[in-house]
Amino acid sequence: MPSVRSNRDRLLLFPHLEVLNIVPVRNLRSQTTTKNPPAVPAGATDQDQVMAEHALIPVVVKALEDVKAKDISVLDVRGRTSVTDFMIIASGTSNRHVKSLADNVVDEIKLIGEAPLSVEGGAGNDWILVDLGDIVVHVMLPAAREFYDLERFWRDAPAPGDLSGKK
Repeated sequence: MPSVRSNRDRLLLFPHLEVLNIVPVRNLRSQTTTKNPPAVPAGATDQDQVMAEHALIPVVVKALEDVKAKDISVLDVRGRTSVTDFMIIASGTSNRHVKSLADNVVDEIKLIGEAPLSVEGGAGNDWILVDLGDIVVHVMLPAAREFYDLERFWRDAPAPGDLSGKK
Protein backbone atom coordinates (compact mmCIF):
# COMPACT_ATOMS: atom_id res chain seq x y z
CA MET A 1 0.00 0.00 0.00
CA PRO A 2 1.37 3.46 -0.83
CA SER A 3 2.53 5.73 1.93
CA VAL A 4 -0.26 8.03 3.13
CA ARG A 5 1.00 11.43 4.26
CA SER A 6 -2.01 13.69 4.68
CA ASN A 7 -5.76 13.68 5.12
CA ARG A 8 -6.06 14.70 1.46
CA ASP A 9 -4.07 11.60 0.46
CA ARG A 10 -6.31 9.44 2.67
CA LEU A 11 -9.42 10.83 1.03
CA LEU A 12 -7.95 10.06 -2.39
CA LEU A 13 -7.28 6.48 -1.32
CA PHE A 14 -10.53 6.11 0.65
CA PRO A 15 -13.16 8.30 -1.05
CA HIS A 16 -15.98 6.80 1.06
CA LEU A 17 -14.64 8.78 4.04
CA GLU A 18 -15.68 12.04 2.40
CA VAL A 19 -19.21 10.73 1.87
CA LEU A 20 -19.41 9.96 5.60
CA ASN A 21 -18.01 13.42 6.45
CA ILE A 22 -15.21 11.74 8.36
CA VAL A 23 -11.83 13.38 8.56
CA PRO A 24 -9.22 10.77 9.43
CA VAL A 25 -7.01 11.68 12.35
CA ARG A 26 -3.52 10.35 12.88
CA ASN A 27 -3.52 10.14 16.66
CA LEU A 28 -6.88 10.29 18.43
CA ARG A 29 -5.35 10.74 21.89
CA SER A 30 -3.46 13.89 20.84
CA GLN A 31 -6.49 15.08 18.84
CA THR A 32 -8.69 15.16 21.93
CA THR A 33 -6.14 16.75 24.20
CA THR A 34 -5.12 19.68 22.00
CA LYS A 35 -5.60 23.22 23.29
CA ASN A 36 -7.36 24.28 20.08
CA PRO A 37 -10.26 21.88 19.53
CA PRO A 38 -11.50 21.30 15.98
CA ALA A 39 -13.81 23.95 14.58
CA VAL A 40 -17.51 23.16 14.83
CA PRO A 41 -20.06 25.21 12.89
CA ALA A 42 -22.07 27.84 14.79
CA GLY A 43 -25.33 26.41 16.10
CA ALA A 44 -23.89 22.91 16.38
CA THR A 45 -25.22 20.66 19.11
CA ASP A 46 -23.21 19.01 21.87
CA GLN A 47 -23.37 15.78 19.90
CA ASP A 48 -21.83 17.55 16.87
CA GLN A 49 -19.01 18.74 19.14
CA VAL A 50 -18.42 15.18 20.40
CA MET A 51 -18.35 13.82 16.86
CA ALA A 52 -15.92 16.54 15.76
CA GLU A 53 -13.58 15.70 18.65
CA HIS A 54 -13.89 11.93 18.26
CA ALA A 55 -13.92 11.14 14.56
CA LEU A 56 -13.70 7.40 15.21
CA ILE A 57 -17.11 7.09 16.90
CA PRO A 58 -19.17 7.16 13.68
CA VAL A 59 -16.65 4.84 11.99
CA VAL A 60 -16.96 2.29 14.80
CA VAL A 61 -20.77 2.53 14.93
CA LYS A 62 -21.03 2.13 11.15
CA ALA A 63 -18.64 -0.85 11.23
CA LEU A 64 -20.84 -2.51 13.85
CA GLU A 65 -24.04 -1.73 11.96
CA ASP A 66 -22.57 -3.09 8.71
CA VAL A 67 -22.23 -6.53 10.30
CA LYS A 68 -25.66 -6.36 11.99
CA ALA A 69 -24.69 -5.70 15.61
CA LYS A 70 -27.56 -5.62 18.09
CA ASP A 71 -28.26 -2.94 20.71
CA ILE A 72 -25.36 -0.57 20.05
CA SER A 73 -24.78 1.85 22.94
CA VAL A 74 -22.34 4.77 23.08
CA LEU A 75 -21.46 5.86 26.61
CA ASP A 76 -19.62 9.07 27.44
CA VAL A 77 -17.45 8.27 30.46
CA ARG A 78 -15.23 11.36 30.44
CA GLY A 79 -14.81 12.62 33.98
CA ARG A 80 -15.75 9.22 35.40
CA THR A 81 -12.65 7.25 34.47
CA SER A 82 -9.17 8.02 33.23
CA VAL A 83 -9.07 4.82 31.18
CA THR A 84 -11.10 6.07 28.22
CA ASP A 85 -13.48 8.80 27.08
CA PHE A 86 -16.14 6.66 25.38
CA MET A 87 -17.33 3.08 25.56
CA ILE A 88 -19.23 1.54 22.70
CA ILE A 89 -21.10 -1.63 23.62
CA ALA A 90 -22.73 -3.97 21.10
CA SER A 91 -24.13 -7.50 21.07
CA GLY A 92 -23.62 -10.33 18.62
CA THR A 93 -25.80 -13.38 18.13
CA SER A 94 -23.06 -16.05 18.37
CA ASN A 95 -19.36 -16.39 19.14
CA ARG A 96 -18.60 -16.24 15.44
CA HIS A 97 -20.74 -13.11 15.03
CA VAL A 98 -19.00 -11.42 17.98
CA LYS A 99 -15.62 -12.19 16.37
CA SER A 100 -16.84 -10.85 13.00
CA LEU A 101 -18.06 -7.63 14.59
CA ALA A 102 -14.73 -7.02 16.34
CA ASP A 103 -12.77 -7.89 13.19
CA ASN A 104 -14.87 -5.46 11.13
CA VAL A 105 -14.24 -2.65 13.64
CA VAL A 106 -10.48 -3.29 13.44
CA ASP A 107 -10.58 -3.46 9.62
CA GLU A 108 -12.52 -0.19 9.28
CA ILE A 109 -10.21 1.58 11.72
CA LYS A 110 -7.19 0.40 9.74
CA LEU A 111 -8.78 1.68 6.51
CA ILE A 112 -8.64 5.24 7.81
CA GLY A 113 -5.03 4.91 8.88
CA GLU A 114 -5.51 4.15 12.56
CA ALA A 115 -4.62 1.03 14.51
CA PRO A 116 -6.18 -0.39 17.67
CA LEU A 117 -3.97 -0.33 20.75
CA SER A 118 -5.02 -3.90 21.52
CA VAL A 119 -7.72 -6.50 21.01
CA GLU A 120 -8.59 -8.78 23.93
CA GLY A 121 -10.54 -11.98 23.49
CA GLY A 122 -10.89 -13.86 20.24
CA ALA A 123 -12.57 -16.77 18.52
CA GLY A 124 -14.75 -18.76 20.88
CA ASN A 125 -15.07 -15.97 23.44
CA ASP A 126 -18.33 -14.34 24.42
CA TRP A 127 -16.72 -10.91 24.95
CA ILE A 128 -14.14 -9.14 22.79
CA LEU A 129 -12.69 -5.76 23.71
CA VAL A 130 -11.14 -3.46 21.08
CA ASP A 131 -9.04 -0.67 22.64
CA LEU A 132 -8.79 2.40 20.43
CA GLY A 133 -7.36 4.69 23.11
CA ASP A 134 -10.07 7.28 23.75
CA ILE A 135 -12.71 4.74 22.70
CA VAL A 136 -13.10 1.20 24.02
CA VAL A 137 -15.41 -1.13 22.09
CA HIS A 138 -17.04 -4.05 23.93
CA VAL A 139 -18.63 -6.70 21.69
CA MET A 140 -20.46 -9.38 23.67
CA LEU A 141 -23.00 -12.13 23.53
CA PRO A 142 -26.33 -11.05 25.06
CA ALA A 143 -25.85 -13.37 28.07
CA ALA A 144 -22.46 -11.85 28.90
CA ARG A 145 -23.80 -8.37 28.36
CA GLU A 146 -26.67 -9.02 30.73
CA PHE A 147 -24.37 -10.63 33.33
CA TYR A 148 -21.75 -7.85 33.39
CA ASP A 149 -24.31 -5.08 32.71
CA LEU A 150 -21.81 -2.37 31.80
CA GLU A 151 -24.60 0.06 30.99
CA ARG A 152 -25.84 -0.13 34.59
CA PHE A 153 -22.30 0.23 35.88
CA TRP A 154 -21.86 3.43 33.87
CA ARG A 155 -25.52 4.54 34.06
CA ASP A 156 -24.63 7.91 35.56
CA ALA A 157 -22.44 8.66 32.55
CA PRO A 158 -24.13 11.19 30.25
CA ALA A 159 -25.17 10.15 26.75
CA PRO A 160 -23.10 11.69 23.92
CA GLY A 161 -25.94 14.08 23.11
CA ASP A 162 -26.27 15.17 26.76
CA LEU A 163 -22.84 16.26 27.90
CA SER A 164 -24.23 18.39 30.73
CA GLY A 165 -24.48 15.34 33.01
CA LYS A 166 -28.06 16.26 34.01
CA LYS A 167 -30.71 13.56 34.07
